[in-house]
Amino acid sequence: MTQIKQRLAELEKITETNKSNESAEIGRISDKIALNGIIAGAYQYESAKDRPGAKDFGRGAVPIQLELSIKPTKNDDVFLKFGFGAGNGLNTDDHSFALAPWAASLEDDVRDINGRNRDYLLAAWYKHTFDFGKDHTLGITGGIIDATDYLDDNKYANDEYTQFMNEALTNGPNTFLPSYDIGGAMEWEMEKLSLRGVIMQLGENDEGKAYQFYGAQIGYTIDTPLGEGNYRVMFDTTSDDFSDPDGSDTEALKCFIISFDQELGDILGAWIRFGWSDDKAIVHFQDLYSGGINISGKLWNREQDNAGIGCAYLKGGNQEIETSKVAEAYLRIGLNEVFSTTLDLQYLKDNHKIGADDVKGWISGIRMTAEF
Repeated sequence: MTQIKQRLAELEKITETNKSNESAEIGRISDKIALNGIIAGAYQYESAKDRPGAKDFGRGAVPIQLELSIKPTKNDDVFLKFGFGAGNGLNTDDHSFALAPWAASLEDDVRDINGRNRDYLLAAWYKHTFDFGKDHTLGITGGIIDATDYLDDNKYANDEYTQFMNEALTNGPNTFLPSYDIGGAMEWEMEKLSLRGVIMQLGENDEGKAYQFYGAQIGYTIDTPLGEGNYRVMFDTTSDDFSDPDGSDTEALKCFIISFDQELGDILGAWIRFGWSDDKAIVHFQDLYSGGINISGKLWNREQDNAGIGCAYLKGGNQEIETSKVAEAYLRIGLNEVFSTTLDLQYLKDNHKIGADDVKGWISGIRMTAEF
């Protein structure tokens, strides 16, 4: 009887050991492989005035993005992103304004990407990070990349799924940052100083011509008595593959941007994004002046919430827009760690040059987002 008890005890110990080893192995695998994603659905309603043929209408759209990250070693990363979409929202011919009311990658944006005859595959890159010491690294990335992952970032105005929706308050519309094509990126960070560079080969621009993109950004993070601040300067340009206004020659696009975000205590944050571009080639917007504030839900004892108020003034380029003005306010309500809903209201006004009617109006919307 005693021998049987001893044998059972040994078997139980072996079983527990095996379970522990299996759990450790699963943990090691989960540390190396991660599946993340974002699913967002939004409905927006547009009411425009003073434009012949303008009509009130509403549309919805659902973009889905899935990300697979594989980290075989501490310094190596393999990343894949797939994007799908149902509907294009208000981004249709009926839309009365020059700026997109939602800057998300919608149904048409994830098909035949940049004329490459490629659908749904948004990113596929490999990155190696060199460690030179404490808080001193250099990351080199190559593959299918997105320039907005490296340039023109802003803590309070850079995420169309959880922050502002209008493209004027997400990135600089005059920065012509390309997404989802072949290229390489460099990220050098030393303590609070960072330097990033991006080179991309694009399948085609709006004229159907292949071109190259070059961008660089230097940033610095400071700690102040009010909180952390991030200050950036960016310059980007392209190859000479964009027609000039009279179509007699081709020119390069060029743009210079400054972008700041600064905490103002535990509740408030402020941001600005100013940008100036060259107008030798055809450009719809030449200069951008945007800014706003972020309000933490701590103000009403719900830390998972936040609200944003922003505005943008854009000086038109050498096409039909004289100026565009955008004001947007949103309230994001965090339902739990995964789901949130956002109430959004935008006011837009486009002044056209001689020969076209000015237009102004409102866009209201609601957005549901799941991040996992």
